[in-house]
Amino acid sequence: MEHRGKREVAIVGRPNVGKSALFNRLVGRNIAIVHDQPGITRDRISAESRRGDFILWDTGGIGGAGESELVEEVHRAAETAMSEADLLLFLVDAQEGLTPIDQELARRLRRSRRPVLLVINKIDHPKHENLAAEFSRLGFESVTISAAHGRGIDSLVKVIERELPAADTKEKITALSVAIVGRPNVGKSSLINAILSDRRTIVSRLPGTTRDAVDVAYRRGNDHFLLIDTAGIRPRGKHSSSVEVFSVMRSERTIRRADLCVLVTDATSGVTAQDKKIAALMQKAHKPSLVVVNKWDLLKPELRKRETLAKLTRETREQLFFLSYAPVLVASALTGENVEELFRLIAKIRRASRDQVGTGLLNRLLREAFVANPPPAIANQRLKLFYATQTREEEEPLLATPEFVLFVNNPQLVTNTYARYLEAQIRAARPFLGLPLMLDFRPRAQGRTL
Repeated sequence: MEHRGKREVAIVGRPNVGKSALFNRLVGRNIAIVHDQPGITRDRISAESRRGDFILWDTGGIGGAGESELVEEVHRAAETAMSEADLLLFLVDAQEGLTPIDQELARRLRRSRRPVLLVINKIDHPKHENLAAEFSRLGFESVTISAAHGRGIDSLVKVIERELPAADTKEKITALSVAIVGRPNVGKSSLINAILSDRRTIVSRLPGTTRDAVDVAYRRGNDHFLLIDTAGIRPRGKHSSSVEVFSVMRSERTIRRADLCVLVTDATSGVTAQDKKIAALMQKAHKPSLVVVNKWDLLKPELRKRETLAKLTRETREQLFFLSYAPVLVASALTGENVEELFRLIAKIRRASRDQVGTGLLNRLLREAFVANPPPAIANQRLKLFYATQTREEEEPLLATPEFVLFVNNPQLVTNTYARYLEAQIRAARPFLGLPLMLDFRPRAQGRTL
């Protein structure tokens, strides 16, 4: 998915100057910004502004027990923003006045040689305008606003647009969209919180209600992700209102638009009928997939942990046998146990999507498969395979579903059972972890039978 190909604006400043309030104003909707432990914000969260043509980053999460630590946290967060943003919004608090931390941060920003716009916040009334005077000594172009009341925001957006580079000069960035799906109360949001619990992270949730799909832009090193926390999918018979019906529809659409789907189940209840239905939606959409069995902390025994873990994994695989290609990860969103492994599995799936079965090997193993287990005769006809090849994308996507074209005498002679058998033979050569295989049977009037 193309993601964040626009200009980037970062808000920097000391704590409690109104960064979250300004973030919400510029994004154009109420977004809960949860500031975790203090620290550098390398894995930052962003949102697309509805007030202008740019992406906004909140560098928040800056705090500390003492002033020296606080200054250092400001430095570290600002360094990240200075290295990547096209424009820095240096936010200060007019009510508190110019502080030593503001002055130190201003010196650092000047040395960055990045475009800086001083935003003087908490000018809630025209009578407060005189409070902005003392900030003139910082030497930056300034705009006065009230983020809480919306005062001056339109003027701020105009200045931001003027200071940013031309929109078409910004390099496109692609992000892997990952849908977190599952029944209600299995811990989908908790899993996202656990992913983002690193001390360098800020969580942004879009757009607001718990029934909506919530998109979280997440950067992990050099990799960009769009985490989609879907509303819980309930059995249709248990929908309490039309709102929940639409919620399920949105979740189903989310599965279709995602690059990869993560099905979250509950270790304490095992795989339910509804879990299977959601997994079937993933399979039907031919989505790269993995399964996270959450709440391991509630089931984890004092003894024989390894055996219990293996049994839980095995039982989950057995219940979701039709999603056999999806790896199963047992984890705890509450304690964070094994959550890091999720991204290692995603990396493995992405590498597997680039695997190619050579044409020679592919035709050889399919020939052996036809000999070992001939296809069934249908109406006195039997399926014949002439040639097979794996397709290649001209432009390599972030996560491609492997597709194989098989030229046969009559595609209508292919049964589902035999197609699954051939898929298993291909997987014997290349497992294609987490990936469904697309087998495209095409007619060919003449050719050499394998």
